[in-house]
Amino acid sequence: MIGPAVSGDLHIGPDGVLRCGWASSAPEYLRYHDEEWGRPVRDEDALYERLCLEGFQSGLAWITILRKREAFRDAFAGFRVERVASFGERDVARLLADARIVRHRGKVEAAIANARAALALRAAGGSLAELVWSHAPAAHPAPRTPGDVPASTPASAALARTLRGHGFRFVGPTTAYALMQACGLVNDHLAGCAVRAAAAGA
Repeated sequence: MIGPAVSGDLHIGPDGVLRCGWASSAPEYLRYHDEEWGRPVRDEDALYERLCLEGFQSGLAWITILRKREAFRDAFAGFRVERVASFGERDVARLLADARIVRHRGKVEAAIANARAALALRAAGGSLAELVWSHAPAAHPAPRTPGDVPASTPASAALARTLRGHGFRFVGPTTAYALMQACGLVNDHLAGCAVRAAAAGA
């Protein structure tokens, strides 16, 4: 989860813009904060990418994932669900040998299994987007400090249970909450952050 993982309240950047404090710690964070984090994502491949990256982040700093993001996209066929669902053992071996990404067998195999689970949802008449967004809370007050941002919520626990019930792997309540933040189901930009309103209106 990005916010609490990098502490700090609001911070005025060199451009004079007031942002969540964590955004000021690295250029990659600044771009992610301003352009992506908290903005609604409904495209299936884009949601799948966020789910995979949040899984790969487990136990690591998010900056590591951001810096490897293009390599991940290259290694995982642009995170196109249908392409990754067709990966086999040779692809697993290829990915585990790719020093550009996080080489963790469980996470690699989970990414492939999750693509197949997303296809199974589609075959059953649903979609990953519908499943994820059905867990968006009706109300989510603006956090005033990083301490107000939870690691998980009842909604993220329910989302994790539902995902696992449909065959998704490597997703617990904390990873599910990070996914909810990343994809705009919740807006955890701090009250007063200049990007908060833009994310809500995206």
